[in-house]
Amino acid sequence: MNIFRLAGDMTHLASVLVLLLKIHTIKSCAGVSLKTQELYALVFATRYLDIVTDFISVYNTVMKLIFLGSSFSIVWYIRRHRVVRRSYDKDQDTFRHYLLMIPCLLLALLVHEKFTFKEVMWTFSLYLEAVAILPQLVLLQRTRNIDNLTGQYIFLLGAYRALYILNWIYRYFTEPHFVHWITWIAGVVQTLLYADFFYYYFESWKNNVRLQLPA
Repeated sequence: MNIFRLAGDMTHLASVLVLLLKIHTIKSCAGVSLKTQELYALVFATRYLDIVTDFISVYNTVMKLIFLGSSFSIVWYIRRHRVVRRSYDKDQDTFRHYLLMIPCLLLALLVHEKFTFKEVMWTFSLYLEAVAILPQLVLLQRTRNIDNLTGQYIFLLGAYRALYILNWIYRYFTEPHFVHWITWIAGVVQTLLYADFFYYYFESWKNNVRLQLPA
């Protein structure tokens, strides 16, 4: 554990709490992509298959449980909650997310560190997480107006991955033989997808105007 890893974890946790706050308190999921949330639920479900077999630390187990529970809770809220689901914009959230899942699974079957079920699923989760934000970004480009909490949620998600890249750089120079090309490449791709959003986020903050993405 180092400061960059801890900051990344806390930023990721903060992003989830912000989204849950929006959904639970305001009783609205306006501007939130169900497709992206379903992809994240699948990411955590396939990444944490070892939660009942491998114990690393209390911190590790607690974080896994939080991300698993929160991701499925968000999907439930949007799909099933009698008030929240009314604010879901199904007509705009039309990204075909299975077009992301299938290539990621095929790539994981071809490019992995070890050909075992858990390892392939873990690799699949890395590839899928790298592109899971795409339905959300497409939805925001279609609706253009972004409320404050949704904007903060996406900013924190992007910041979490950027901090993890700093964590990898730090570990590369401080730990012998720390080389994980699959994780690194997937992380860089994921961070680059946020670049456009970051630009408009900082522009809106600098000019003190409402965040909007170009159509």
